[in-house]
Amino acid sequence: MEALATRLSNLDSHVEGAIRVVMFYDTLMRRRVDLPALARASAGLAECVAGIRLHSTGQVIRMSPAGTEASTAQPMSSRSPVTLDDEEIGEVWLERAGVANPLDEVVLDRLGIAVAAVVERYGPARTTMADPALVELVISADSDEAGRARALRLLGFAPDRPVRVAAVRTGLPLDRLAALVCPSHLVKAAEVGDAGVLLATKLGEFPDGARAGIGAHECPSRAWTEARIALRFTTSRSPVVHHPDLGALALLAEVPVASLRANADVAAVAALSAEDLETLDAYCATGSLRRAADLLHLHHSSVSRRLEQIGKVLDVADLARVKLALAAFRLL
Repeated sequence: MEALATRLSNLDSHVEGAIRVVMFYDTLMRRRVDLPALARASAGLAECVAGIRLHSTGQVIRMSPAGTEASTAQPMSSRSPVTLDDEEIGEVWLERAGVANPLDEVVLDRLGIAVAAVVERYGPARTTMADPALVELVISADSDEAGRARALRLLGFAPDRPVRVAAVRTGLPLDRLAALVCPSHLVKAAEVGDAGVLLATKLGEFPDGARAGIGAHECPSRAWTEARIALRFTTSRSPVVHHPDLGALALLAEVPVASLRANADVAAVAALSAEDLETLDAYCATGSLRRAADLLHLHHSSVSRRLEQIGKVLDVADLARVKLALAAFRLL
């Protein structure tokens, strides 16, 4: 790498030096180097510590002139923003002791251009956790399409590829869940509000204990709305719900909570014990007393007695009505 450039300290003229710096970075880009290699080469060229930071991931790379990671932090002697589509996506800097070199500005300018090109080509480092602000830009209904496209690109997603959106709740760390669900596909995760967000090119199976609502709309903001609705309908028996599978039940999510609570059937379901609620859920899931007994690992006579008790406050014979009341109760 050193053969590609003359050391800045040995340059005879500013113009010649600037040309050599431009040629140096052109050569690096033709070789399609990554961000650590860019920082390492820049540190060797400038003969001081060179640094790169991406705002989207918080990733910081600092390399010493020796080609190793810099350990001791020094004040920045010069800094330059990294921009992509007129948006600042990061910064590059040099940590030079003493007087700045006349070509430091040129080095940082070309380094910033190179970093932007790498980010645009490959996306940020393949970390799972993402900047919540960027994720919110993607899923917010208030985002304009240009801003949403930039945010998706900064997160590593191709603009012409669909993005799946899931709303999740889990006892696992969110990055661990994302890695399990998408072991071989691009996925970004963040906590937004009271739920976790997964943005992925493809979603796999969710592990036991996790609950997930999955949107289907091609627009990420609409898909996020669908995913949050689907998440509200999840249960221990149905921990993953796809919004299209809800059908007309999804309309219940638009009913005010106060109206749901005031409904007599919903209030009756809310007053049931955990045992009776589990029995009613199994009965609704199977539509049969005996199959519900098998699901609960009970004798059918035990399930019959429980349903008879529930029937005092709720018409269990009308299965459609009971299912509707149970679904409405879950939204609370």
